[in-house]
Amino acid sequence: MLFKDVIGQQQVKQQLVEMVQHNRLSHALLFLGREGSGALALAISFAQYISSLPANDARNIQEGTSLFEEGAEVKLPSTVEEADAWMQMHPSFSKAQNLVHPDIHFSYPVVTKKPGSPPLSIDFAADWREFIKQYPYGNIYDWLQFIGAENKQGNITANECNDIIRKLNLKSFESGYKILLMWMPEYLGKEGNKLLKLIEEPPADTLFILVAESESSILSTILSRCQLVKVPALDPSAIEESLIRRSNCIPDTAKLVASASDGNYREALQLLQHADEDFHSLLKEWLNATLKNQPIIQVKVIEEIARLGREKQKQFLKHFTQQIEQAVRLQAADENMKTKILTGLSPAEQDFTGRLNKAMSLEQKEALAEELDKATYYIERNANAKILFHALTIKIFHIVKNNVVVSV
Repeated sequence: MLFKDVIGQQQVKQQLVEMVQHNRLSHALLFLGREGSGALALAISFAQYISSLPANDARNIQEGTSLFEEGAEVKLPSTVEEADAWMQMHPSFSKAQNLVHPDIHFSYPVVTKKPGSPPLSIDFAADWREFIKQYPYGNIYDWLQFIGAENKQGNITANECNDIIRKLNLKSFESGYKILLMWMPEYLGKEGNKLLKLIEEPPADTLFILVAESESSILSTILSRCQLVKVPALDPSAIEESLIRRSNCIPDTAKLVASASDGNYREALQLLQHADEDFHSLLKEWLNATLKNQPIIQVKVIEEIARLGREKQKQFLKHFTQQIEQAVRLQAADENMKTKILTGLSPAEQDFTGRLNKAMSLEQKEALAEELDKATYYIERNANAKILFHALTIKIFHIVKNNVVVSV
């Protein structure tokens, strides 16, 4: 994966190229970026770049020179474009592009593949390559569903740590460097302490790249040994441009989706997939039945929601959350800002957000958004849809009618 294949993030890309050019590359890096930011895609690109560097330790490469051979005078790339060109000229370019480079190792949460055998990333290597090809901006839920984990919890186990230690103590095959890219180290339990000595005193020309979404969920002993690379949420313009170019999305739809995705490209793709769904009418029917306390209509609507399937249910709740967010923005905006916000809303959305602001206070909208987030969390964990939406219906009624938060 070349840098140009990664959406946006130009500043971070340039930072990474300059880290190598100016000899500021640490032996352990933590790419920290929330879901949909492209942290994984960026880390894969960087790993490929490192694998194409001269055989000498990057910390000893003199700026502006290469040590491919004695007396050679080859400048290291100073820009992202030069780095991409450099990678494409490397003999192992095709292997790195296809994620089969023998010196780039991957580790990620997995489940037991065969009864009685320990869960190891290598057992899912073919699945991993296909997953990255299809869903480079996917999240952990997407990955576990992709490998058929169903309700099983993925983990990075002690056996995996032992396998990492074994691999990194081997000599490199084609590159000057051995690279371990670990995705979601949040799933690395206390067993991760097995890696501390290796991270602190790695074999020569060894690089650890961790890619995470939650800094607080990583073992502090590992966190303290890593150089942090922050990957921000994507700019809406970068998402918009990518949707038009990669998904053949019409500009107006791309702009609306990019604005609603909150810097998350995975979310943008989900929104685009369901852009034609009539969630708005279903939401109005559900809320009317809820607030008017019409149980027969409530049951009918909940059954309709339950038939949508998990991904559409999540998008339905996301649509509701977005309407609440728009209502909050309108409530807090001055007249000039209100005009700008309303311009980006359809007439139906303008009417709906206006009604939300009349019906609910800021505190009520905040409580409702929190309940919607919880519901999305439970949907991802295979909660019974009918029970979940019946409970959510009761909570919405109490929040709006009685201004209280209840646990059902």
